[in-house]
Amino acid sequence: MIHVVGIGLDGAEGLTRSVLALIAEAKMLAGGDRHLGYFPQYGEKSLVIKNFSADLNKIKQIHQTLGSGEIIVVLASGDPLYFGLGRLLLEKFSAVQLKFHPHVSSIQLAFNCLKMPWQDATIISAHGRANDLLKQALQKGAEKLAILTDGQNHPGAIANLCLSLGLTTTYQAWVCENLGAENERIQPFDLSSLAPLTAGNFASLNVVVLVKQKPENNPIDPKQLPIFGIADHYFASFKDRPGMITKQAIRVQILAALALRPRQIIWDIGAGTGSVAIESARLCPQGKIFAIEKTSAGQQLIEQNCQRFQVENVALVAGPAPEFLSDLPTPDRIFIGGNGGQLMPILQACGERLQRDGLVVMAIASLEHLSLALGWFKQQQWQVKVQQVQISQSVKFAELTRFDPLNPIYLLTAARNSMGHS
Repeated sequence: MIHVVGIGLDGAEGLTRSVLALIAEAKMLAGGDRHLGYFPQYGEKSLVIKNFSADLNKIKQIHQTLGSGEIIVVLASGDPLYFGLGRLLLEKFSAVQLKFHPHVSSIQLAFNCLKMPWQDATIISAHGRANDLLKQALQKGAEKLAILTDGQNHPGAIANLCLSLGLTTTYQAWVCENLGAENERIQPFDLSSLAPLTAGNFASLNVVVLVKQKPENNPIDPKQLPIFGIADHYFASFKDRPGMITKQAIRVQILAALALRPRQIIWDIGAGTGSVAIESARLCPQGKIFAIEKTSAGQQLIEQNCQRFQVENVALVAGPAPEFLSDLPTPDRIFIGGNGGQLMPILQACGERLQRDGLVVMAIASLEHLSLALGWFKQQQWQVKVQQVQISQSVKFAELTRFDPLNPIYLLTAARNSMGHS
């Protein structure tokens, strides 16, 4: 039998009597340098595991020579089956040859030190791995994350990744070092103060915990904002779909295509979070913007964002298009960001109501909707131009930077007469 014993930074003191008895009778004691350092008395009976493949083969060879009742003990960090040595042992030995004795994992220790329930946490190992899973979890807006780090994917690198993704939410970070040892240290950070730090600023054994912060409902000081192109994180967004916002890089293209002028009436159909409507309102303070949104979640976000940005010239139209368009003032500009499966009726209603020299701008994600829209405008003999907007943004991965693409869109601009004025 091979007994796989989880051990913490408190060493032998943290093990039960029964586990210590197993170690005492072991034919061989195997583990990392740190693990074996707790049992210096074993001398030649110990095997330091450095090269996993070669050293596990040595354990297998010794295992084959064991007599009846003789055992091998392998020491591993925390819970051996939790991102640990247990997986490799199960590949090398049959399950009946192994018995596991788990210790408290570093993740358990981290959340208990923070006095924070963790049954809802997303656990990710960045130890010796690419950061793709972490990036996906952050983009999906995970409420609570615990990350096992390494020398490359250290706490500062993780903070840099968070900041480079342009998230619509922010996270409070804690770096938990040497958990369970006498020199244990827990430090809170905001991401901007954590990002400049290097691996050398922390003990090699650390866990990073990230907890999503609730967006502040306080109004935003207009002096903090650019005139044009507001960063996504300023907008309150959908909790379950934080990435479902017209991204800043795409939004500025839409606003340019709308060619806004003072005192215009603007419809934003399928307004979502209201980001395009609010940017339009700030650019045209004497105009009037109607944000048409059928979902209750979107309606709440539009109202919340209008309060945050202190815009008073956005009117929420709580209902679906085209039904709720008939009573609105005649528009000079129409932006269609979402159509709720009613693309053709919406285009028909827009064509009937738009000012003679007005513009329709559409952000289209699918070829099918692009084809339908082009067919309708061609039938109506409108002037149309289409841009494919495909943008990639730099994202930090450990010490490196690579480009991460946003979903491409087709930006369609249509008018009844010549496009020269736009």
